[in-house]
Amino acid sequence: MTLVQEHKQFALGIDIGGTNTKYGLVNQRGEVLLKGKIKTKGYPDVKDFIEVLYQTISPEVEKMSKESNFVGIGVGAPNGNYYNGTIEDATNLEWKGVIPFTDYMSEKFGVPCRITNDANAAALGEMMYGAARGMKDFIMITLGTGVGSGIVCNGSLVYGSDGFAGELGHTIVKPNGRKHWNTGSEGSLEAYASATGITITAKKLRAEFPDSMLNDYPEDEINAKTVHDCCLKGDPIAIEVFRYTGQKLGEALANFVMFSSPEAILLFGGVIKAGDFIMEPTKLHMERNLLPIFRGKVKLIFSELDEADAAILGASAMVWV
Repeated sequence: MTLVQEHKQFALGIDIGGTNTKYGLVNQRGEVLLKGKIKTKGYPDVKDFIEVLYQTISPEVEKMSKESNFVGIGVGAPNGNYYNGTIEDATNLEWKGVIPFTDYMSEKFGVPCRITNDANAAALGEMMYGAARGMKDFIMITLGTGVGSGIVCNGSLVYGSDGFAGELGHTIVKPNGRKHWNTGSEGSLEAYASATGITITAKKLRAEFPDSMLNDYPEDEINAKTVHDCCLKGDPIAIEVFRYTGQKLGEALANFVMFSSPEAILLFGGVIKAGDFIMEPTKLHMERNLLPIFRGKVKLIFSELDEADAAILGASAMVWV
């Protein structure tokens, strides 16, 4: 953990993942003053997890509170429900059922706590500190192991009637298509445009084209990164992997545009390291599938947030909005 800078007010941003939980103390300027992580796994009782989190962070909070005001906690978590302050039936966490997470956190830390899902948190972070500053209507698409989304309309996140709106990654882009490894749905965006989906596409194509550079790697080393490496070496099959991925993503984004008419769509996550290999086909197929009244209006841009800090910044942003 490294102390960087103090400010008059600061918040605690927490990103709960299936394996690790990252946290950071953040000021209103979006400066991460201190950050660290603990294991998420190994605590069947969520209160034990919160106790370890508290014991780890509270000494630093106390130090910083001598000169600054600790105003609240923001949490990004799988199936985090903004309305109820709960984590509900998250499949990749040990805590089953409905967990009143913000109540437990506020009781332990003595400050208000808010929670939402990780993609919504990323959208908030982008709106406050990143490429969406000043925008009131945009969509954030996170392209990592899965595909997440945060939808902002008229300056506010769309939560829906129950707090779970915005699961654009699970919309169907190819009816009766590829079966999702967890949900069992057939043809969802996540099954094609996530890093996991890219890996599936790459393994399929390399089996069909033995001369591809993708065959220089053992099967268990085929992933979005190795596909990108092969693209940089000019392998046409690797390039086709991202072209096909971009096609599916672009077709889906066209539907999203015609639903909410955003000013921009921001792409975030490890997959965007592919750069133009993913951006160009995505934009082409998005524009190709739009009605004329939408064409050329919606910016398609990469996130400006540092990937390592984005989840922490996004979670902490809930304290300030």
